Amino acid sequence: MGQHVLPGNPPVALTLRKSTRARRISLRVSQLDGRVTLTCPRGVSEGAALDFARSKGDWLRRTLARQGAHIRVEHGAEIPVLGQMRLVSAGTGRTVHLQDDALQVPGPADRSGARVQGFLKQQARDRLAAAADGYADSLKRPYARLTLRDTRSRWGSCTADGGLMFSWRLIMAPPEVLDYVAAHEVAHLSEMNHSAAFWDVVRQLYGDHREARRWLREHGHRLHRYRFTD
Repeated sequence: MGQHVLPGNPPVALTLRKSTRARRISLRVSQLDGRVTLTCPRGVSEGAALDFARSKGDWLRRTLARQGAHIRVEHGAEIPVLGQMRLVSAGTGRTVHLQDDALQVPGPADRSGARVQGFLKQQARDRLAAAADGYADSLKRPYARLTLRDTRSRWGSCTADGGLMFSWRLIMAPPEVLDYVAAHEVAHLSEMNHSAAFWDVVRQLYGDHREARRWLREHGHRLHRYRFTD
């Protein structure tokens, strides 16, 4: 696997991956964060794979343009918190403050992205833990631990031994969406599947989940546009 850049306007960064299972060269643009992966069979040369990618350059740029550019989190940027856009601005004191329409970030401007990320992670942990605790108590099924990650392929998961994992970027989504994901993963403590019985548990814990699921399908990928550090 290697990192490459296709020249052009704009240049396109991609990851080249060789696979024993691949039967042909393929290109994939992640809907979550726009990462481009070029996959080819083991017997195909790196040059041939990159030639294929170059031949698809126009398609790649159109696809990336439709998804929207990445947004660097710094003073003057806007970022969603609990589903509402907030302006990142300079603040005073020692901690980040969440206002109605702003995030006030103290300290050097070049550290604002990292400080916002730390603040969001702590907010996500607090709110997800509260939601998971409530749902687990209602279900009378305690979970073993709660961890946060910056996952690209899923918003949460539940392990066989009762460990819950969530994407901390859920703190940027509307509160009802965060609550739905918490209920979904806690429901797996009872039903480790996606059977009708599982969805009955989700409805028991959360209620009608259709709007929250729809929001994630239609808007969830946008939460991965924000870049907090280099």
